[in-house]
Amino acid sequence: MRDDRETLTRLLSTVRYEVIPTATVEDRVLESVPRNVTVTVTASPVKGLEPTLDLTERLAAAGYRVVPHVAARLIAGEAELARVVERLVRAGVEDVFVPAGDADPPVGPYDAALPVLAQLSELGNPFPRVGITGYPESHPSIEDDVTIQSMWDKRRHATYIVSNLCFDPRVVARWAVRVRRRQVALPLFLGLAGPADRAKLLTVATKIGVGESTRFLARHPSWFARLAVPGGYAPEALLRNVVRALRSPDVSLTGLHIFTFNQLAETERWRQDLLARYHR
Repeated sequence: MRDDRETLTRLLSTVRYEVIPTATVEDRVLESVPRNVTVTVTASPVKGLEPTLDLTERLAAAGYRVVPHVAARLIAGEAELARVVERLVRAGVEDVFVPAGDADPPVGPYDAALPVLAQLSELGNPFPRVGITGYPESHPSIEDDVTIQSMWDKRRHATYIVSNLCFDPRVVARWAVRVRRRQVALPLFLGLAGPADRAKLLTVATKIGVGESTRFLARHPSWFARLAVPGGYAPEALLRNVVRALRSPDVSLTGLHIFTFNQLAETERWRQDLLARYHR
């Protein structure tokens, strides 16, 4: 349908590329990512926030809109949070993403995102845009009722929501409708795994670290299983099916948050190919 094609074009034109701070990712961004694409930088529970902050500063200096993941469980306390805020503001950052993070145990007093979000509000809302995570499917370690209540509580401190990976378009659609029924009006970005070559992904996983790769695998086993089957995962098909399932006058997606796994050239080529096709 024409309306679906227009929606797909809009979503593909409003993207965020999530990258993992590794030794080579800065060069990959510079080589493959246009300056009008927002880059988000993950935070490692093993390496801490420093690689995230360092890469954020370098990419911001290169002219990108950069969104660091300020993981609550990696922050030692209020003083460190204030230092992180000062550093990011000095780098020109205007958007942060605040997940709880996977550090177990937490390195400081924050065991969830909400206390950090509240502290940012107390600091005068230094960032015009603040993102939080939404969970279309059950969280592996948090009850569904808790995640829904948490989103309701966090909405006062945030300006948008990014959905966690989900591979069932009907589940995504039902979740988006439920968010709106809860009177949460924040813009919704669809979390989408980009095109991934299994061999290259394993190489990236080695650089990330076995521990972090294992954590990701535990959260998203179905995606890795599909990668092993030829034709088992196609981001375009999932995206189209989500758009079809979400034909609701009350719910619309703002854009895409693409998990690139640092396969940036492949992701940008895929996006441009789709845009050219839908424009035709």
